[in-house]
Amino acid sequence: MSAIDIVVFVAFVATVIGVGLYKSRGEATHSEHGASDYFLAGRGLSWWLIGFSLIAANISTEQFVGMSGQAANWLGIAIASYEWMAAITLVVVAFVFLPTFLKSGIYTMPEFLEYRYNGTARNIMAIATLFIYMLLLGSVTYSGALTIRTLAAQMGYSVPLAMSSLVIGIIAMCYVAAGGLKACTWADLIQGSALILGGAVIMIYSFLKLGQADEAARIVDVTTGAVAIEALKPGAGAVERFWELNRVRMNMFLPKTDPVLPCTALILGLWIPNFYYWGLNQYITQRTLGSSSLSQGQRGIVFAAFLKLLIPFVIVIPGIIAFNLFAGNMQEESVKDNAAVFAKYLKAHAGTQLVIARENVTEDEIAAWPSGKFVIALYGDEAAVKAVKVRNPFVLPMLKADFDKVSVKPHTLFKSEDKAWTSVMPALAAELETFNAGVEQAAKAAGVKTSTEKFIAYKYDTAMAQLLGKVLPNGVGLVGFVLAALLGAVVSSLAAMLNAASTIFTMDIYKKYVSPDAAQKTVVFLGRVCVVVFTGVAVALAPQLGNPKISNSIFTIIQESQGFISPGILAVFVFGLVVRRAPGISGVVGLLCSIFGYGLLKVAVPSIQFLNRMAICFVACLAVMTLITLAKPLAQPIVFQQKTTLELKTSRGALYVGIGVVVITLVLYVLFSPIGLAG
Repeated sequence: MSAIDIVVFVAFVATVIGVGLYKSRGEATHSEHGASDYFLAGRGLSWWLIGFSLIAANISTEQFVGMSGQAANWLGIAIASYEWMAAITLVVVAFVFLPTFLKSGIYTMPEFLEYRYNGTARNIMAIATLFIYMLLLGSVTYSGALTIRTLAAQMGYSVPLAMSSLVIGIIAMCYVAAGGLKACTWADLIQGSALILGGAVIMIYSFLKLGQADEAARIVDVTTGAVAIEALKPGAGAVERFWELNRVRMNMFLPKTDPVLPCTALILGLWIPNFYYWGLNQYITQRTLGSSSLSQGQRGIVFAAFLKLLIPFVIVIPGIIAFNLFAGNMQEESVKDNAAVFAKYLKAHAGTQLVIARENVTEDEIAAWPSGKFVIALYGDEAAVKAVKVRNPFVLPMLKADFDKVSVKPHTLFKSEDKAWTSVMPALAAELETFNAGVEQAAKAAGVKTSTEKFIAYKYDTAMAQLLGKVLPNGVGLVGFVLAALLGAVVSSLAAMLNAASTIFTMDIYKKYVSPDAAQKTVVFLGRVCVVVFTGVAVALAPQLGNPKISNSIFTIIQESQGFISPGILAVFVFGLVVRRAPGISGVVGLLCSIFGYGLLKVAVPSIQFLNRMAICFVACLAVMTLITLAKPLAQPIVFQQKTTLELKTSRGALYVGIGVVVITLVLYVLFSPIGLAG
């Protein structure tokens, strides 16, 4: 980074924190309204603050790192379904869910379940949500820290994930603990604008770089993930090159056998996390619960829905180009994750001819090491490992002491979830097939279970970092601005989760069970303490999530983990709103059915793709709740009483714009379908 980049970066971060604290000064100090001021910004948010805050809270490195990383692999434009479906979902939330939520005067989504069902349903949702939020806090922090580490490595610095995580956590903690939701929303106004503008800058320069390239990588077939390196046609424009390289990845409808986003998931499975996330997820809905009126809330949500249509163009498209340009760099980044797995494979399969271990491999040897055969390069100390500047994906630097400590469980299988693995590492893939068959046969004969270690072919989640470090011009402040916008994406989402988690713990657990009569100042103080504690959890958990044994995509970690609660929560809320005679016990059973059913399917039938797993659990929850209601309906239907003084008049203008957003979304699906692409 040049001096001007550093100045721009520091100025941006300081402005975000300063504006957030300035606009929230004096909040939560009045004894009568302290909790409302701190947790819900005094229920005074305008539509434009709500809209930008929804986008900033949502668009984090889950998108800039995780979604662009998923776009870099075989998924391509199909991953945009998470964004374009969200546009339709938001319109429904604005006009179906929000009126009832604002009418009830709730602080948290678990609180609504007590309002509709009973206290037990509220408790289950509150506790389950807090557990999921712990993982989400770590995931968001990790993805931001990974980007910082990758960029630092390109500049010649070694920045540990733990250090990057600590910096991100402290920045978010400072203004959330001090100013609550109001500080978050004003900071989000700046960060949300910068996210879209920064993404557009990256997209423009990515196309410019592609137009200048001599060769590029392309995925030949989304079914097999086969990769090819091709020379580019001289004189062709960037857009023409993009379509020639990526036409196969510009289809929203993937085969039904796809392990990540099968076309069958578009029918029901993908709607479940969308409706849960945008309508029932505390760290998103907290912004809408802080609306100054129903009309302002609806306008803000529809504004956010329109912005969601733009997101794939500034995140997904750059991710696709990143693989075209920097597939080799992503392969080199896989070395960090693969080293320990290769060490285990060598010890499990001493007869392999494709993996060896050697001490003190020189840089000349690394540069000349042929593809197809791997060497674990052993060094005596960390300084020697860091001194190696030459990179080769088939050379895996490792401390000798760490190699000596490596042990492998009996009956261990070695596999890869990366579709590109077979075409990139054909010899090893063939050897693994034979080796794994022998392990499975031996395990079956011994009557024991196998364990699994996973290789990766590419570190796809470094896609955005590759673009930041290699396509933006240096010395004009753009690198500093985009990096600040990316850090802002992490911080805004982390801040939203910290605020939401502290609200749920304080209002749903502490104030309800520990001290119902706690003073407003005590409640706000506890909320701030929770922010500090949850920040510590995020910083501690983040470095652990880089293990490829967990997943090669942080986006998948985040989406799949929420599957434990999202089908049940959505089923319980929808059923409770529609079926007014459903008894309290039906809400309790519906939530538990989702948690245990999803876990059971994950263990017993792991081949079921997680979005399809969500769909099964959602239908099962509705079926169980229906049976309970038929067996024991309430004597009188539930009537939702108004418990707020907010104006609850629907915005007709927002409704018309919302219908337009839905139409545009459907048109986009047609354009990026087999029919549209054929035309």
